[in-house]
Amino acid sequence: MISRREALRNIVAGAGALAGSAVLPAPAARRPNVVFIFLDDLGYGDLGVTGNRDVATPHMDSLARDGVQFTQFYVASPICSPSRVGVTTGQYPARHLIHSYLNTRESNRALGMCDYLNPSAPCLARAFQRAGYATGHFGKWHMGGGRDVNDAPLPRAYGFDEALSSFEGLGDRVLEKDHRLSEQSARLGRGRIQRAPKHQLTEIWVDHAIQFIRRHASRPFYLQLWPSDVHDVHRPRPDLMEKYARFSSNPFVQSFYAVLDELDRQIGRLLGAIDETGLAENTLVVFTGDNGPTARPRYYEQGFQAPGSTAGLRGRKWSLYEGGIRQPFFARWKGSLPAGLVDKQTVVGAVDLFPTLCTLAGISPPRVTFDGHDMSTAFGGKPRQRPRPLLWEYGRDERLLRPGLKDDQSPNLAIRDDRWKLLVNGDGSRLELYDFDVSDKERENVAKQHPAVVDRLSKAVLAWRRSWPVLTEAKGSPAVHFFRG
Repeated sequence: MISRREALRNIVAGAGALAGSAVLPAPAARRPNVVFIFLDDLGYGDLGVTGNRDVATPHMDSLARDGVQFTQFYVASPICSPSRVGVTTGQYPARHLIHSYLNTRESNRALGMCDYLNPSAPCLARAFQRAGYATGHFGKWHMGGGRDVNDAPLPRAYGFDEALSSFEGLGDRVLEKDHRLSEQSARLGRGRIQRAPKHQLTEIWVDHAIQFIRRHASRPFYLQLWPSDVHDVHRPRPDLMEKYARFSSNPFVQSFYAVLDELDRQIGRLLGAIDETGLAENTLVVFTGDNGPTARPRYYEQGFQAPGSTAGLRGRKWSLYEGGIRQPFFARWKGSLPAGLVDKQTVVGAVDLFPTLCTLAGISPPRVTFDGHDMSTAFGGKPRQRPRPLLWEYGRDERLLRPGLKDDQSPNLAIRDDRWKLLVNGDGSRLELYDFDVSDKERENVAKQHPAVVDRLSKAVLAWRRSWPVLTEAKGSPAVHFFRG
């Protein structure tokens, strides 16, 4: 096993390397396993460690206690499919013509999107597979397949030896009983199908993940556990609904808390299996979510608070305000990464994970242009300033889904550069600037006080938008597009 000293020496030696450049050769000792836990629709304040006092989440909280916590971690999009593309490729999802959730062919085309991520794109699992790792994906996929899209590549095309997904993917999958989109998925075929009630799905995926760990305990493995919790509709175990009966005045919050409770128990089972197998000191566990908590209109229309907490941050899912794109983030590698460290300075993006995890594991990333950077020195306990800003889009036109409260509906572009965050629409309207040295609540627009900052950042993000690829063929082939601007 790699000692803490060896690991940190490798991290420090790789500091300052540009994204996509070569990393250190792999150490002679066995490379660490990597387990990537990616939750669905998690609010920044949903965990005990980030402020939830209604539901105990001891297992997820333990990852912060035993590892590194970044309080300024950002996903690549406030909605699921592009967020998953960002972590998979290390690139902004705009490069891949996926900027909303993948839906039917007609809906995808109306928004100028492909039907699936091109398998020739850089893929995190493939980098580990080529380095000799066993690779497995268990849980939500949503990067192609489902609805009426029956020709999407299977997960193995992206570097996975085995996979078990849901109705938003193809290949072997577990589908929800009495669920329209699951039945639509079943008609597509292309994999072994099992059915279960929604409250059992995470348990099934964790079962498979644990089996995968035990089968590959003697060799390095890369494992993705991407459950569909805590995405609504929430259908928890009946006994857990009773446990949270004190919240029955808002049945949506009651059912959400019951699902969150069970999710924490299942994460605990996975962490317990890693520890029981004797792999804790040779396994890097990375934990975060894909976007902020739900903001579906039905909650507000019925006079209820939407379930899930942003811990006071403005915005929720479908918003480029902080509540839509900032997520809890923990990295645990016992004996190699600092335990209990809270980094409040380093701004880390989901697109950074690909080059960073490669460095931490001692493997070479593909020779591609990453939009992310190697931030491994920060994982080792040394805060780092980003070499370049982070950028986001949500909404190439007004047809894109924008539910939720009006106050949470953001402009459709954003850029974060050190202390500054600027938001603006693609036509230059609704220009907003926030100084995070003062507050990250995005309430005081200081654009008028800092015209030079506004000019610099707005030019940068609007130029970025003009570089986006555009779909040029009616069939929407992922390979057929051009760059405009």
